[in-house]
Amino acid sequence: MNSRRHTLAGCVAVALATSLAPTVVQADSSDSSTANELETVNVSALPLGSGSPSTPYSVMDQQTLTQKNAATLGETLNNQPGVHSDTFGGGASRPVIRGQSGPRVGVLNDGSAVLDASKISPDHTVTVDPMLARQIEVLRGPSTLLYGSGASGGVVNVLDSRIPTERPREDVEGFVGARANTVADENATAAGITFSATDHLVFRVEGSRRDADDYEVDGFDRLTVPGTYAESDNSSIGASWIGDQGFFGMAYSYRRDNYGLPGHSHEFEECGVSGTSLDCPDEEHDHEHGEHDAPFVDLASRRVDARGEYRNPMDGITAIRFRGNHTEYRHHEIEEGEIGTTFRNRGGDARLEVEHAPIGDWRGVVGMQYTDFDFSSLGGESFVPKTESRALALFAVEEYRLNDQWRFELGARQERQRLRPEDRPGEALPDLKQDSTSLSAAANWAFVPGYELVLSVGHAERAPSAQELYAEGVHLATNTYECGLLSACGGGQRDLDDEVSLNANLNLRKTQGDWLFDLGVFENRINNYIYARTLDQIEDFRLIKYSQRDATFTGAEASVSYYGVDPIGITVFGDMVRATFDDGGYLPRIPAKRLGTRLNTYVGHFDAELEYYRTFAQDQITGFEERTDSFDMANVTVSYRLRGDQRYTFFVRGNNLLGEEVFNHTSFLASTVPEPGRNLTVGTRIEF
Repeated sequence: MNSRRHTLAGCVAVALATSLAPTVVQADSSDSSTANELETVNVSALPLGSGSPSTPYSVMDQQTLTQKNAATLGETLNNQPGVHSDTFGGGASRPVIRGQSGPRVGVLNDGSAVLDASKISPDHTVTVDPMLARQIEVLRGPSTLLYGSGASGGVVNVLDSRIPTERPREDVEGFVGARANTVADENATAAGITFSATDHLVFRVEGSRRDADDYEVDGFDRLTVPGTYAESDNSSIGASWIGDQGFFGMAYSYRRDNYGLPGHSHEFEECGVSGTSLDCPDEEHDHEHGEHDAPFVDLASRRVDARGEYRNPMDGITAIRFRGNHTEYRHHEIEEGEIGTTFRNRGGDARLEVEHAPIGDWRGVVGMQYTDFDFSSLGGESFVPKTESRALALFAVEEYRLNDQWRFELGARQERQRLRPEDRPGEALPDLKQDSTSLSAAANWAFVPGYELVLSVGHAERAPSAQELYAEGVHLATNTYECGLLSACGGGQRDLDDEVSLNANLNLRKTQGDWLFDLGVFENRINNYIYARTLDQIEDFRLIKYSQRDATFTGAEASVSYYGVDPIGITVFGDMVRATFDDGGYLPRIPAKRLGTRLNTYVGHFDAELEYYRTFAQDQITGFEERTDSFDMANVTVSYRLRGDQRYTFFVRGNNLLGEEVFNHTSFLASTVPEPGRNLTVGTRIEF
């Protein structure tokens, strides 16, 4: 494993540790009290705020993140309603929302697009750090279209504090956090400090570091899984000018990652394609990788963010909000000390929103978004050509409140996208120009106090990604040879038809009383759905051709809680999704059904949670896909909190306490690489 790198995180941690003066901590268990009304949480990704919950959403707040954040974004969100993860060892995992992932799930950093390479492949990490997040929001359903045609599956918005938006209550405030676990000998630390330089100028400095070895598994032939180690360093510095009517700030962030690629084999790196079949040499060059010679990713990302808000600038305008970033991203995939492939992504994203004052009973937001980035991959596994991507969009969402019981929401987005690939030797690749129109509508009926019924529908047109169009070549990380829709391999070029979806979502909620629940069903009919179709397979190596077929996703999400016996709360939860082609057959890598229960209680300063759920066997599989077995997961969290001038949280968390051997059906490594085994995590967070 590479030697450890020193970053700003270490300096911040030392500075914060020395700044913590002794104080008397007063007991405060009020945060632990069981509530009989759902707490109102501000969800910044909702254009009109949390007072208009026509979009199904879930939120992980700071307290939940302290106890449950994991190494990657996908792992952190894995147990949210309708959310799974396509894990890829210890260094990468992406969220899977209602059976969709990759280019169909938008990942935002405080409303601004995250520009990395995670949409290209599951072995590419999402470059946000859950340890530095103050809140993570997950949106599902039709209204996600406001964040782009590529967000048809859902949106994840990660909020952080790198750009201050308000003055600290005292001259200085911040936090220090740390955790360690047993399954991978992980050590992770994070720290941040916000301080006022003048009455209007506020600075923020923060950083984090994580170091984990190959993780252990239960019931597996080997004690550890080679290539599942991960190291990560993050640091940022930001400043804001803050006034009575808003703020404007900027921040510079730097991230380095070094993580292994498990399940890697050289056996098929010389494979080619003949028609719709694989053509591989007879000689086998496979060899296993030990812990220190496993292929790994060396990643670096530099990002500059700008954020601002101007409240009540003139009559008729409630607020003007701006989000933008410029990112320079690159990662090397290194094998046996040599760079095999280099991925680069350079570009920016800018978003402007204008919220108008109520016009009669209407209130709403209009805006525009521009995205411009150049993606390239160079080297032995350069299966996606260098591509210039440009997109410009206009959007609007309006809410009409008829009375205290009825409110309605309308949304629209018009987007123009252009992809310009670099020609391959001997093959000219066509440009893509596409206009996409997306529409949504919702009705919210509060038929009696504490109950509401919400129906939302949406029409979305999705522009394809460069990978879906132009991919051609071996991708050893996922054990595939990929052929894009417009590539000559895999049976030749295919006609490209617009991918159009019609999405309906129905939710029944109870928000007051001893019983609380949120019951939802959805259906998403997608014409000309673009997917990776397996044409041929040799052992674990597959030939895939991006193809189009009509598909339908149907499913349900449910959470029912009872708080009638203080101080105990019990919740039953579950989700399921069924994805089929309209002409017969199942889609690949769809999450299995999940059903579980959660028991919460508190005594004084102590909180405890016991969680048990079952993930059922997934036998609704497509061709060349293997069935995955069911497993039972038992997790326990105990935390101790003190509140005063400084706020202390100490926690112990046990995961997979039954020692189950788990294979994740949504992962490209579902049949070869198991998930981590029994694990104990201890951690703390100190806020001041």
